[in-house]
Formats: sequence, C-alpha cells, structure tokens
Amino acid sequence: MAGAGLIAIKRRIKSITNTRKITRAMNVVATSKLKKSRDRLGSNDKYYEYLEEIMSKVVFADEKSNIYKNGNSSEKKLYIMLTSDSGLCGGFNGEVVNHTIGLIKGRRDKSLVIVVGQKGRNYLKRFNIETVAEYVEIPDIPTSQEANILVKQALDMYEKGEVGEVNIVYHEFISTVKRSIKVKKLLPLENKSQKEEEKSDVQSYFEFEPSAGEILQERLGGYITGTVLNCMISSKCSEQASRVEAMSNATRNANDLLEKLNIKYNRIRQSAITQEISEIVGGAEAQK
Repeated sequence: MAGAGLIAIKRRIKSITNTRKITRAMNVVATSKLKKSRDRLGSNDKYYEYLEEIMSKVVFADEKSNIYKNGNSSEKKLYIMLTSDSGLCGGFNGEVVNHTIGLIKGRRDKSLVIVVGQKGRNYLKRFNIETVAEYVEIPDIPTSQEANILVKQALDMYEKGEVGEVNIVYHEFISTVKRSIKVKKLLPLENKSQKEEEKSDVQSYFEFEPSAGEILQERLGGYITGTVLNCMISSKCSEQASRVEAMSNATRNANDLLEKLNIKYNRIRQSAITQEISEIVGGAEAQK
C-alpha cells in the first residue's frame, strides 16, 4: 500500500515540477515583453502629451459648430474594448469585459461593441453580446497601422450617424503592480478647459494658419489614431504586467505544493522503512 502511495506522489511531484518549469519560462518571456512595452509606452506618452495639448487648443479655438465637437443626433454609443489574444494573464480580460458589460447594461439596444482580442470575443459570445467588428492577432507592440484600422471604422460610423458617441475601454498602465480600467471618450471631442479667460489666451497668443476649423478637419483622424494607439500600448503593458504577476503566483504556488508533497512523500517513506524494520526485528525475535 505504501509503495503504491509513493508512486502516485512521485508522479504528482514530477507533473508539478514540469508545470513550474513552464510558468518560470513564461514569466521570463512576459518580463521581457513588458520591458519592451514600457519603453514604447514611455516614448509614446511624451508624443501623445504634446499632441493632446496642441489639439485641445485647436478644438478650443474653433468656434464653428460641427459634429466632431457638438455631436450628432444618434443616441447610440460605441465601445471599443481592448483585450488580449492569449490567456494566462490573471483577471486582465475578465475585468475589461465585466466593466464593458456594466456600461451597456440596461441599454443594450443603444450600445454597440468593437472587440479587440481573441479572449474578449470569446467572453462576449458567452454573454450573447453581438459585436460590430472583431480584431485579433494584435502585435505585442501595436503600431499606428492597427490603431488606424479601428479609427477608420469608428469614425465612419460616427460620421454616418450610426453612433453618437465613441468610447474606448482599456487597462491604463500605472505601474508594474498597479493598473486601472479606464473609459476614454473619443468622439465627440471635449474641451479640456472650459474657462473663458483661457479661451481668450488661446485666441490672443496663438494664430492658426489655416483656420482652427480646417486644422481640426484635417488632423482629426491622426489625433484619434494617436489616442487609440496610446491606449493600445497601455493595454499591452497592462497585459504583460498581469501575466508576469500571474506566472509568479503560479510558480510560488507550485513551490508550496512541491514542498508539501515532498514532506508527505518522506513521511510515507519513513513510515514504510520503520514498518519494514519492525517486521524484521519481529521475525528475528520469533526465531529465537
């Protein structure tokens, strides 16, 4: 009986040891990808900060009414949901999906969803939520090419009046151990500052050539693409950070389980040896 128990424990120890090798390897890979994503996000944040500052002045200076600032007649809202293509990243995907479902709850007939990532698509199918479009196989370092594809469809739907508001739902990367779900409105555009004196300062110190309205019309797509790209890179950073954390926890759990199994194995083995010695001693005594 003891021998059979020892064999079963040895098999389990071997299985967990192999699993630990996988989780360690995945941790190393995710850590490497996280570093690359963070470097890209750092440089992109600086660019986007300047882009947002300039475009906010353009939007503020443009006094003409247009659908990009004042909205259209549609009451529907479009949500672009950013998830991952692969799993083993903790609650990363579930948190985004649950937050999005919370946003459309009670108004599903007036809500449309574009999902990015294989996992998000699978989640929404379980909840019987139809999507307008699905995009998968996004690279670990997203580029403006992927962001532009999303923006073209969203902007086209907005200009046709199919939706009256465009939002993007994603994980904002704050640090390796801290991330938060954020919903950013892409359209209609919002003035970052509402103070009249600031509007007067913009008009006094900045001269737009061509006009602010023409610049807005010309650069709107590029600005929204830049916004979406920044969100996508932030989401990828959050994904890799979540995967590093998940794999670290998995490796730690494997170590704890191996320690317990080794103790159990040694106890059973020691008990079997003690029993054998007792039987030998007992047999020797019986022969006297």
